[in-house]
Amino acid sequence: MDMIRIDPRCRVVIDNDWAGDPDGLVALAHHALSPANTIVAVTSSLTNPMFGPPEGMAQRGAELAGELLGVLKLPELAVVHAGPNAPFTGQPRGNPAARAIVDAAAAGGDLPLILVCAGPLTNVADALLLDPDVARSLTLAWVGGAAQNEEEYNYFTDPAAADFVLGNRDLAVWQFPAEAYRRVVAPVAELDHTFRNAGPAGTWLWEHFNNLDVPDFVKFGPLWCLGDSAPLVVTGLDDVTSTYVETSAEPQRRTYTSVDTRLIMADFAAKLRLLQ
Repeated sequence: MDMIRIDPRCRVVIDNDWAGDPDGLVALAHHALSPANTIVAVTSSLTNPMFGPPEGMAQRGAELAGELLGVLKLPELAVVHAGPNAPFTGQPRGNPAARAIVDAAAAGGDLPLILVCAGPLTNVADALLLDPDVARSLTLAWVGGAAQNEEEYNYFTDPAAADFVLGNRDLAVWQFPAEAYRRVVAPVAELDHTFRNAGPAGTWLWEHFNNLDVPDFVKFGPLWCLGDSAPLVVTGLDDVTSTYVETSAEPQRRTYTSVDTRLIMADFAAKLRLLQ
């Protein structure tokens, strides 16, 4: 039987530090399995120094993302464009990730373009510097920042890039700050069961969660944050059960205050099972 028809609602560029926390890879798999969005490019950014020296990590992340897309049998997406290993400099850098974002924005299309970034905004900043028209061609859905000005991971991995991007008054931004994305959690037991019983893609994700190399000070508890999946409510699903505040000015600036974790997790688990 064919799945119930779902019409595409948006085109998506997905940018993340794929070699960091593996919740980004879960979000990539979820986007890739969602017929409501059409992925047009995947880009890889540098990682926070907590994951070791950044040299080569953007390329390593590109390889991981490409490997996952291959497991998902999506060879047309398996070429992932790597960004630089150094934070934003304010000088033009024609790196492959920035160029891929610029090209996706220039390509146009009948559906709106959403740039989903669940990591540092390095590649986004480079793209805006490379071609300022990008700001008027897409909406940025960013997982990052915090209302309380704490040292939030995605912001402080490259604060210069974040300040440059968020300071662009031509760019529409839907932000998922720490106060919202840290509530997207799943019990480790549920993740374990879901991945172990979800075919090759689930096995691949399970292995990467279990082999994550993290500093000794990181202690795992009974819950795992899947905050990078928060933007699914504006791409592959719907934000009808989420809450946000937004400005009346153009371009639109929206800050999500909550997203529906159960909706996200149930949808992802079902799509993994249907993939088998």
